[in-house]
Amino acid sequence: MHKDESMRRTVYKERESQSRQREAWPTLARLEFRPKAAQTKTCALKMFSNKRLPPRDIVSHEREGLQERLAKRCPKEDLLLLDFWVSPFCMRVKIALAEKGLNYESKEEDLFGGKSELLLKSNPVYQKVPVLLHNGKPLNESAIIVGYIDEKWPSPPLLPACAYGRSQARFWADYIDKKLFDATCTVWRSTGEAVEVAKKDFIEVLKVLEEALGEKKFFGGKTFGFVDIVAIPMASWFYASEKFGNFTVEAECPKLSAWIKRSMQRESVAKALPDPEKVYDFVVMFRKMQGIE
Repeated sequence: MHKDESMRRTVYKERESQSRQREAWPTLARLEFRPKAAQTKTCALKMFSNKRLPPRDIVSHEREGLQERLAKRCPKEDLLLLDFWVSPFCMRVKIALAEKGLNYESKEEDLFGGKSELLLKSNPVYQKVPVLLHNGKPLNESAIIVGYIDEKWPSPPLLPACAYGRSQARFWADYIDKKLFDATCTVWRSTGEAVEVAKKDFIEVLKVLEEALGEKKFFGGKTFGFVDIVAIPMASWFYASEKFGNFTVEAECPKLSAWIKRSMQRESVAKALPDPEKVYDFVVMFRKMQGIE
């Protein structure tokens, strides 16, 4: 009996010692040597037991290894935006980049004095902004660029998770591209009785969008997303249309106006959109250049 009791105590002490060792070095063993779990954990424990590193050194060593692996997986992105400050299409790209938390360089184009060789080379078909160069590869057309950004950097997502939701978002983005910009600009490009016709058409487009928005906070629901990014830059041009058309969007479409104010509270939008009065000054200047009185 005495011999058995002595053996039990010896086994208990050995197990207790092994348990303390496992508690001392489990984190790094799991993190650094996960592929070959059983065999490699033992090697890791022996390696660090021989070195007698205190736990804080293990944590530091562990973080350095993690940072090195993340750097290899996520190389630094080279993003260059060929921009024009008043273009609502360029604003879309800037908002999308900001929503993803991406750093980029912006190069302002002189669209009236002469387009750069880089722009002509990067977009030889349309020769217009925006162009986003990702690691030297050019991307054209704002809605396509926003979609690329969302696909390349999926978090946080801009498009809905389900296929139907994504198709609906793309439908409304296409509607905005085909209807909203032209309707907005036609108001301030018109003169005489044509202004009233243009104003009526513009308001009809806004009401269609207001109906699509419904009671939702944003077009995609509770979260700011793809359709909001495509639509909100045009709001910076509404003031010019209001001035020349003698009306207000708020009076005609109060729900849409409330959506504009909500969207403007986002930092990404507030930083990307210029002052509407500066856009109005640009429109006045552009009308003179086009001989519109």
